[in-house]
Amino acid sequence: MIAGALAEEVFGVLHSVGGRLGVNTRGAQLLRLRSNAVFKLRTGVIVRITATPDLIPQFQAALAVARWLARRGFPSVRPADDISDEPIEHDGRIVTFWQYVPVSGRPTTRELGRILRHLHRQPVPPFPVKRLADPLAEVRGAVESRSEVLTSDQRAWLRDRIDELTERWNDLESCGPPVLLHGDAWIDNLLRRRDGHALLCDWDGVAVGPREWDLVHTYHGQRRFGLSEWEVDAFARSYGFDLREWPGYGTLMEIRDMYAIGIHIRNAAGDPFSRRELPRRLDSLTSGDGQARWYMAEPAVGVR
Repeated sequence: MIAGALAEEVFGVLHSVGGRLGVNTRGAQLLRLRSNAVFKLRTGVIVRITATPDLIPQFQAALAVARWLARRGFPSVRPADDISDEPIEHDGRIVTFWQYVPVSGRPTTRELGRILRHLHRQPVPPFPVKRLADPLAEVRGAVESRSEVLTSDQRAWLRDRIDELTERWNDLESCGPPVLLHGDAWIDNLLRRRDGHALLCDWDGVAVGPREWDLVHTYHGQRRFGLSEWEVDAFARSYGFDLREWPGYGTLMEIRDMYAIGIHIRNAAGDPFSRRELPRRLDSLTSGDGQARWYMAEPAVGVR
């Protein structure tokens, strides 16, 4: 069970919004609590709750892109438009509803590479989608707004490092024109349906930008989250391009490292896991340790 003040808060938002819409949220299961709280209702609907009320247009775009891709035959989750076809703002959080996908087994990085290749060959949608101009914007905002979880020295170091990495980002040259990006193309956002077909979920970070941003998540998974070299090699072969051969690879990996601490800065005040994970990630960044293991959830007993 996921505990803590943040979990209690998102459960309260879920029940309040469910009451407004006439949706039964009793017995809802909290599946994940990271950048979003993800619930599964007994009725088989997925509810996503996040804390960015100023980004309503971004979540409107996420719903629109998922619908548009599904109409084009792309393997994507679909919004639960019968409940609400627009994001709902409640007490500073945004709530969206999605169709539940029964799954069987864990997808592979080979499948992820194939689906991303398919995604990046899609045209840019005929409606507004943000440009990925500053991937560290949310981390920068968290450093300034969550001072209670950072020391003054940590904040100063983070400000300087973010400024440096942002300059280096602006100097990167992509291998091709901007494409439609998933935005968080990590293996956990790929689902394998019971019929064996895989599809992408979690479109909150959708954008138009350099394809390398979608690719780097898998390579970063080897650096920090336990993916094997074999899994990364399979991903590269399936996509048809190996990011390690790109001149900007080292810089992009450092940017991805910094990006990955933002969620724990934002959540540390109310989430026990983020309070423990944030120092782990900060210590490895400030010491220059590029191999330290990070975690998506509390590691099992005996795992270090």
